[in-house]
Amino acid sequence: MTQPNSEQHFAALAPAAHDSSDHAISSDKATTSDEHTNKDSVYRKPSSFTAAPDKAELVQRFLVPVAIDQNVAAPDTQGSVAEQRLALYRDQHERTRLLYLAPANVRPTYLVQTLKTQFAEYQQFTLAKQLDKRGLLEVESIERLWQQLHVVDDIIADIVSNMPAQQPAGWQLTAQDGHNPLRLPTIGKLKHGKPIVDQASLNSYVLGHFGVSSFTYDRGYYIGHVIGYLFSCYFCAHLSISYGVAPLGEQVVEGYDYASLETPYMVRLLQGLDGYCKKRVYQLAVICARLSVYASDKRIEKMLIAEVNDFDKKLQQQHLEVLLLQGMMPESQDSTPLF
Repeated sequence: MTQPNSEQHFAALAPAAHDSSDHAISSDKATTSDEHTNKDSVYRKPSSFTAAPDKAELVQRFLVPVAIDQNVAAPDTQGSVAEQRLALYRDQHERTRLLYLAPANVRPTYLVQTLKTQFAEYQQFTLAKQLDKRGLLEVESIERLWQQLHVVDDIIADIVSNMPAQQPAGWQLTAQDGHNPLRLPTIGKLKHGKPIVDQASLNSYVLGHFGVSSFTYDRGYYIGHVIGYLFSCYFCAHLSISYGVAPLGEQVVEGYDYASLETPYMVRLLQGLDGYCKKRVYQLAVICARLSVYASDKRIEKMLIAEVNDFDKKLQQQHLEVLLLQGMMPESQDSTPLF
């Protein structure tokens, strides 16, 4: 796996997440004062982690706690949602900072393979595979893709090494009927009541390398490099999911630095990406789309239709007509008179 230029990447990802009280998550270059570092904030590193975590501690930051209940949504009061969103973004930002600033011998190799079993996409594929009694799924090709999931980390590293530095920008994404096809971590009340925690999906893992993200009620929020915006668009388009993307208002996420860009500035950002980088983002999005919960759900729907239509209906109609012409009831194991 090619190791990206860590400091350059982190500089491209985020200048710093902070609020008006100076509670900051900063890079190792930006923080020079012990007084500044030790201030209390909404997000604070767990005491079990050192300032320079080892490989096991880095991996631990990406793991979903075993005892967590993903079916319990967070409180949906507006103040609580805003606080939780900010805390989540700071946590995501710090996790990425520690990963990319870790020495090469400490940074986990092919982390995505380690996390595979906690992803909603893998769990849904496993369910679909178990249900496939008729051999309708392309099990071999999808399973091979899961076995080669390390390619995701390779492509991410390649993108990171080629993408230009950029200040974080914010977008909000809506998909058909308010669903969450990207399986972004949810906060607060949801229109469709399917909560998912941070790092419990492949897409949230991927987007975490380029910014921070969440989903509330019927829309997703993403703040970071334009790569994440491009990935989300490619992902939805490949699955033919109708979606819309709009700039995130300046005060929607208070306490986290980002730009709210109108279309002309978006065009300039995308012009700053070379063709190679865009192609790699597209490849990454297609892999994630093929493995997505949405794609697995479509396969399960195909099984449902197959179970409903597991016999020749036209032949059965002909058989029924013959029986009716003979004045006989259709075959039945129950001989009890109807009247």
